[in-house]
Amino acid sequence: MTAATAYVMLEDGTRFDGLACGADDHAVGEIVFTTSMSGYQEAMTDPSYAGQLIAFTFPQIGNYGVSAEAMESDRVHARAAIMRAAVDHEPEPASAERRDGMDRGWCGWLADSGIPAITDLDTRALVRHIRDRGAMRGGVFPARVDPRRARELIEAEPPMTGRDLASGVTPSQPVTLEAAGEGPGGRGVRIAMLDTGVKRSIVRNLRERGAQVTLHPYDTSAAALLSTSPDAIFLANGPGDPAALDVVVSTVREIVGRLPVYGICLGHQLLCRAVGLETYKLPFGHHGANHPVKDLTTGRTEITSQNHGFAVLAPGGRRTIDEDQPVRWETEFGVAELTHINLYDRTVEGLALRDVKGATVQYHPEAGPGPHDSLYLFDRFVQAIGAAA
Repeated sequence: MTAATAYVMLEDGTRFDGLACGADDHAVGEIVFTTSMSGYQEAMTDPSYAGQLIAFTFPQIGNYGVSAEAMESDRVHARAAIMRAAVDHEPEPASAERRDGMDRGWCGWLADSGIPAITDLDTRALVRHIRDRGAMRGGVFPARVDPRRARELIEAEPPMTGRDLASGVTPSQPVTLEAAGEGPGGRGVRIAMLDTGVKRSIVRNLRERGAQVTLHPYDTSAAALLSTSPDAIFLANGPGDPAALDVVVSTVREIVGRLPVYGICLGHQLLCRAVGLETYKLPFGHHGANHPVKDLTTGRTEITSQNHGFAVLAPGGRRTIDEDQPVRWETEFGVAELTHINLYDRTVEGLALRDVKGATVQYHPEAGPGPHDSLYLFDRFVQAIGAAA
C-alpha cells in the first residue's frame, strides 16, 4: 500500500488519508460534497463554491480532461478537490483543448491553478460523515503538516454562516454583453444583473435568447441601476450566506414593484429576503445534478442541477412543505406563491410574486453541466420580461 502523502482533516478532528495530486499546498474552508457524475471543471470554476472544498462522490474524476469552454468563470474558485480516483489524462494534441491552450490533464491543471487536491481517499466514508454531522470546516493538507497545526488553521477559518463571500467574486465595474441570439418574443430585452458570482452559462443562456446583459458590482445602488433603464433586474448565483448581503437586499427592496426582478440560487434567496422572508442554513446543502424538483405550474418533475447551502423558510417558519400545493406567503410586497418544491427534502425551490412582477428558482436551470430539464425557464424569464417591457 502506498504511504499517504496528504490528508483531509475536519473541524471535529476526523481524519481521512490519501495521496496528494494537485498543488503542493494546503487549503481550508467548508467541506461539501457534490453528487454530479461529470462537470468537475465547471464545479471548480463556479464562483458559488468560493470558500469551499469539494468532495466528489463519483469515483473517477478527471477522465475527460479540461477545456476552455467548460470554464464557468475566469479562474478556479473552489479551494481544493477531494476524490476517490483522480484521472490525469491529457487531451489529444489535435483536440479543442490543445488548440485553446488548455493542454493539461485534470491534476496538472489543478496544480497549475495552485489548487491542492487529494485522491485515493475514502470519499464514501467522508460523505457519510458529512451527511450525519453536517457540512463543516476542514482542510486538505500535505502529510508533512502536523495535525495540530492543521486543527489551528481550520479553527481560524470563519464559518460559512454570516459570511459575505460575494464581495470577492463581483466585478469592479459594469460590463455590458450584447445579445447573441433572437429573443423568443421577437424583441430584445435589457437586463441589469447584480453580479454576486454569476456563472458564464447563465449569462450565455440569457444572451442566446436575445437579452442584452449588463453585469453590475453587487453593491450598485438602486438609483444607479434604474438610471440605465433596464427592462428587468436579475439576481445571480453566488457564494456565502444571503443574510450577510444586506447591501443587495436593500437595493432590491427599492426596485421590487418598479421593475420585474428574477433570481437564481443565491439570487432566489436574496429576492425572498428583500420581500421579508427568511433564510436558514441547510445541514449539508444541495450540490449535484440529480435533485428532483416538482414544477407546480406544469405538474412535471424535473431532474435539476443545484449548488447551495442555504434555503428559504416556508410559510409559518417551517423548513419543509409537506404538500405539493402552491402554498402562499403574505409578504411586504403582496402574495408570494410556491412554484417549485424539492422532492428529496421538501424544501422551497422557487416562488412567484403575484402582486408585483418577479419570480425565482433555487436550482440552476442552465445546468452547466447537468440535466437540461429546466432550460425552458430561461424562455419563461425572457418572455415575461419582454411582455412587461
